[in-house]
Amino acid sequence: MASLERPRRRPPPDPAAVLRGHRAAVNDACFHPSLPLLFSGAADGELRAWDTASHRTASSVWAHGGTAGVYSVAAGAGLGNKIISQGRDGTCKCWVIEEAGLSRRPILTVKTSTYHFCKMSLVKSPSFTHSVRSGSSCETSDAEPPREATEENTESHVVNPTEGPQEHGEGITSTGQNMMAIAGQESSQVELWDITSARKIISLPQSSSANTKDHPTKQKGLCMAVQAFIPYESAGYVNILSSYEDGSTLWWDVRKPGLPISSVKYHSESALSIAIDASCNGGISGGADDKVVIFTLDHPKGAFTLRKEIELERPGIAGTTIRPDNKIAATAGWDHRIRVYNYNKGNALAVLKYHSDSCNAVTFSSDCKLMASCSTDTTVALWELYPPKPQSKLDAVKSDEVSC
Repeated sequence: MASLERPRRRPPPDPAAVLRGHRAAVNDACFHPSLPLLFSGAADGELRAWDTASHRTASSVWAHGGTAGVYSVAAGAGLGNKIISQGRDGTCKCWVIEEAGLSRRPILTVKTSTYHFCKMSLVKSPSFTHSVRSGSSCETSDAEPPREATEENTESHVVNPTEGPQEHGEGITSTGQNMMAIAGQESSQVELWDITSARKIISLPQSSSANTKDHPTKQKGLCMAVQAFIPYESAGYVNILSSYEDGSTLWWDVRKPGLPISSVKYHSESALSIAIDASCNGGISGGADDKVVIFTLDHPKGAFTLRKEIELERPGIAGTTIRPDNKIAATAGWDHRIRVYNYNKGNALAVLKYHSDSCNAVTFSSDCKLMASCSTDTTVALWELYPPKPQSKLDAVKSDEVSC
């Protein structure tokens, strides 16, 4: 009697497109929130804008010189036609997207004087639409400032934080549209910056507290990852998750800058990446160990809750991201693979094996239709995975009723 043949598993998809043109490792990538553009930053300092429709380079600039390289790039709905690049040269730069592509010079250069491997984070505000029901638009609220063009900021200028106050309390409560979080000059600190004025708002823990030898952050090593957000429960105050060399993650509220409101250690080695979901109620983290962790944030109690711990065959996760509709999460691995998960259930959906070297970052487009992965192999891959279902008229009506 012939044995029954088991149905074959569906093979993982190939990239919808591969973007080639960088001559060095691609460290980070991000989509424009409304235009068909993808931005990528490479280790040789080149910042590229790609047309996601034609899959061609729209423009490129040498953003960070020398051997510093572009370590992080960020765009958000609040930024409008601007993007931010972060280099290993101790600066963050703001670029304008013009008709011909990226501006040849940054309109603002902020000297943060931080030299590290921690990528910056724009402040994320919760998307009410996604926390209630997912629609086809998948827009999130990555908060960054629409800066009006004035005589002062239409040309490139450099701002050094030593000019003027180092830390000030103004602007801590807002929609977060003028802020970014980065690892600080003091390796265990986290800093919150106002991008519009290029001023440091606050350090966490505050400088006076951090100077104490027995302060808890001193024992955790370098800050390796940050994620800034404004949960509904915080009354407009910025919260920050910061992950450290010893594998721990701290939860900060700027109203209590001396000590974190909660601490957890999910990783046995350095925690390298953390991402918060669209509702700001949970997230995903990866590190140098063999784990990916999905967690929730209990805002009333100010505590982390472990939701799912995923064991990996090969260690090393350099990047994590969650799709704006909170349905899909993805990780970028040292083993050249992109892993895709059901964010709600935590089960694996696909392992994508295109890249030939370490994957450094992965990101989703705001409409949830594209995912981009970048690698040390100098390429950026575009993927079309699990497209969101179009919003029905009934869902649209219910969503409008809820928002009213």
